[in-house]
Amino acid sequence: MEVTVVDHPLVAHKLTLLRDQRTDTPTFRRVTEQLVTLLGYEATRAVRVKPHRVTTPVTEATGVHLESPPPLVVPILRAGLGMLDGFLRLVPTSEVGFVGMMRNEETLQPVTYAERLPNDLSGRQCYVLDPMLATGGSLAGCINFLVERGADHITCICLLAAPEGVQRVQELLGDLDVPCNLVVAAVDERLNEVGYIVPGLGDAGDRLYGMAE
Repeated sequence: MEVTVVDHPLVAHKLTLLRDQRTDTPTFRRVTEQLVTLLGYEATRAVRVKPHRVTTPVTEATGVHLESPPPLVVPILRAGLGMLDGFLRLVPTSEVGFVGMMRNEETLQPVTYAERLPNDLSGRQCYVLDPMLATGGSLAGCINFLVERGADHITCICLLAAPEGVQRVQELLGDLDVPCNLVVAAVDERLNEVGYIVPGLGDAGDRLYGMAE
């Protein structure tokens, strides 16, 4: 899995706003959308296009159109939903699927508890949205799920990643023969003893939806 950390002043600025515990929920949502659009610009660098001829007010020109079928964007429930609008603002013709992943507390393996996807993803480029790559189990589980459906190119967009999570995903996907990329705003220092990214930004789902206790 190729990892890209987007090094841009606006990305760093918006990530700083998200890290700040004083940032309220409405602002957190809005900045998350903006940051995802910036990350999505880099993440879609390899999106598939085909030549397209158009007539300008002056003459004819050859540009490009997105190939068909369009990209499929897949937010991992629930926090990934907070990233969806930011991506769709960039690629409004994308189709949208949903995957709900959770960890089985006995086996510690990711379990799919909900999904709304085409049965056949053959030939599809997929973009997975998940704010935090912490332990890596859910993201790796979602990637494998998409590959089993036939997806042949996957790009994951995360706001933050922990080194432990990146390493685990790479280990879990070591035998994957499908190109897989990860685009993040930053790779932070580490995971703490309860699985939070340090310095991180807290629980992204709670900060997006205002349900922290």
